Amino acid sequence: MEDTFTPNNEQANSEIQLNKRRRKKSIVWEHFTVETVSAGCTRACCKQCKKSFAYITGSKLAGTSHLKRHIALGICPVSRRNQEKNQLTPYTPASQAGFTGNSTDAPKRRYRGTPVSANIPFDQDRCNQEIAKMIIMHEYPLHIVEHSGFINFVHTLQPQFNMVSFNSIQGDCVALFLREKQNLLNTLNGIPGRVSLTLDMWTSDENLGYVFLTGHFIDGEWKLHRQILNVVMVPSPESDDAFAQAVVACLADWSLESRLFTITLDQSFSSETMMGNLRGVVSVKNPLIFNGQLLIRNCFARVLSSLAQDALGAMTDTVKKIRESVKYVKTSDAHEEKFLELKHQLQVPSTKTLFINDYTKWNSTYHMLAAACELKEVFSCLDTFDPDYKEAPSMDDWKQVETLCTFLKLLFDAAIIFTGKTYPTANTFYHEVWKVQLELTEAAKSDDPFISNLTKPLQDKFDRYWKDTSLVLAIAVVMDPRFKMKLVEFSFSKIYGAEAEMWIKIVDEGIRELFVDYVTQQPLLSIQPAYVEEGTEVISQTYMEEGTEVIPKTEMTDGGPLLSDSDRLSDFDVYISEISGGQDMRSELDQYLDESLMPRSQDFDVLAWWKLNKLKYPTLSRMASDILSIPITTVGPDNVFDTVGRKIDSYRSSLRPVTLEALICAKDWLQNGATEPDMSVPPIVKMEF
Repeated sequence: MEDTFTPNNEQANSEIQLNKRRRKKSIVWEHFTVETVSAGCTRACCKQCKKSFAYITGSKLAGTSHLKRHIALGICPVSRRNQEKNQLTPYTPASQAGFTGNSTDAPKRRYRGTPVSANIPFDQDRCNQEIAKMIIMHEYPLHIVEHSGFINFVHTLQPQFNMVSFNSIQGDCVALFLREKQNLLNTLNGIPGRVSLTLDMWTSDENLGYVFLTGHFIDGEWKLHRQILNVVMVPSPESDDAFAQAVVACLADWSLESRLFTITLDQSFSSETMMGNLRGVVSVKNPLIFNGQLLIRNCFARVLSSLAQDALGAMTDTVKKIRESVKYVKTSDAHEEKFLELKHQLQVPSTKTLFINDYTKWNSTYHMLAAACELKEVFSCLDTFDPDYKEAPSMDDWKQVETLCTFLKLLFDAAIIFTGKTYPTANTFYHEVWKVQLELTEAAKSDDPFISNLTKPLQDKFDRYWKDTSLVLAIAVVMDPRFKMKLVEFSFSKIYGAEAEMWIKIVDEGIRELFVDYVTQQPLLSIQPAYVEEGTEVISQTYMEEGTEVIPKTEMTDGGPLLSDSDRLSDFDVYISEISGGQDMRSELDQYLDESLMPRSQDFDVLAWWKLNKLKYPTLSRMASDILSIPITTVGPDNVFDTVGRKIDSYRSSLRPVTLEALICAKDWLQNGATEPDMSVPPIVKMEF
């Protein structure tokens, strides 16, 4: 049967084709239907208010802009009423509401951005809390809530939002801080060991001091934590009791008076009197482990920074020549083009790029010098290729800079360990420290006068640090089952030569004395009892460990001691005891040290190892937990290479001390794994502004 085509069929088909072509072009068809009013006249009808709008008249297409305005600007009365009911979107699409349209309904498509969610109630309190969190996380000024641009932006997103005042947002930030503080306090109260502190002094333009106190500890799951606990403002940062005041306040605030293990600080910021005052106030309520020998340590990153600055300062003129040459190339496109052309002609294989250093970061100076040294051949020939270049360093200058870079690389490699995403445990630092000590000691004895003159002052300064920290770092590496005392013995033989045995003995005696401190500060530990049944008679011995002595305890019954009348193996037990050399009498420490070393692997997790072996070494594991959490530096990853002290900007120093502390601590807690605050729980302390 043949199809019959009529003008009406053609018109109907053309309309269907028209709809098929146009239905995919705009999101408005989720809110409008297309209705044919008459031949050549098609109108758009709002699904909510049923109002009709021009769409197609003859060959004229009205477009969709007026339809978008009807929905987006709230002109539609139904849409407006929905908004008044606290709905963020004016309409629920038919596909979500279960609506079934006819063949002319537009397909259900959305914009390519984030999907629009319907029926989400507006929550003023939640918005306030999110603004507070935004200010904390991104260090925006509290006054941002009063900035006209921010106010307009927020009102464009949500006209119902009532912008908070400065005082209100300040209170919200402090409330979030208090909730997070309670979370951290709960964590601290649940840890089995002690807490170590780092002290870092910041200053303001008003010469006020701000002591950042950071706690380092290992929790019950053997996870290392590094959290800022307090930011204490001290009116006179140079006073001898500035650090002592801050530490006393911190210990009281977190109930840590009897749980402090060590303190690490930048000793360049402290005098002997200040150190004495600090040690005095801490020892009042805090039992000093190991006679206080572990109490106060110096910041390793600051020591390395000081050595790098001394080395660069000893070659100021030569470093300046190199920098001026680099500056000549990098500050002119024409000069750099000639430099690169000459490099290509000379076929210099270096892939490093020249850059001008930042004086506030010593590693940038090191990298600038290292890159320039690889391109020294180009610099040496540049004056013949570019007549304007007149400050070429001599070959002696290049040789000296290469030597300087050798020792800067030694310091850089030691410092780079602090720049990782996670803070390393204390055992990892020994490898870097003893290497620096050995290299500087040997360099200071060099027959080359330039090398010895350059490194002798560095070695003298670092030797003081080594003597102050080598014991605690050695004990830390002993707590690594891959090395134990073996690495100490090996490294000390390299450093001390014939005197190594004496220094090894000091470490061995020190770790045993420390272990005894842990044994005496806990109840006697029960070892797994052994029961032997023989008929109706039972022999039971419970072994109690007291130091290194094992005390057998014979159990009694109403009938007297439970001893076997026919224990024919008693002589055998004596024989086994004699040939085993009394192994069962060894302490946990001796058993640990006598066992074979664990294989060395890159992915070895020392904390995971102790977690698995804490039942085997209950006392030694508690000691390991405290030792491995000792901080070696006071600065964060972004400030390891700083050559200047940290500054509080004028805006933050203008805030109340409690607000400043809240903003800094809360950011640290939110960034470093603190749990999401429970907004339903009110803060412990109510604060009014």
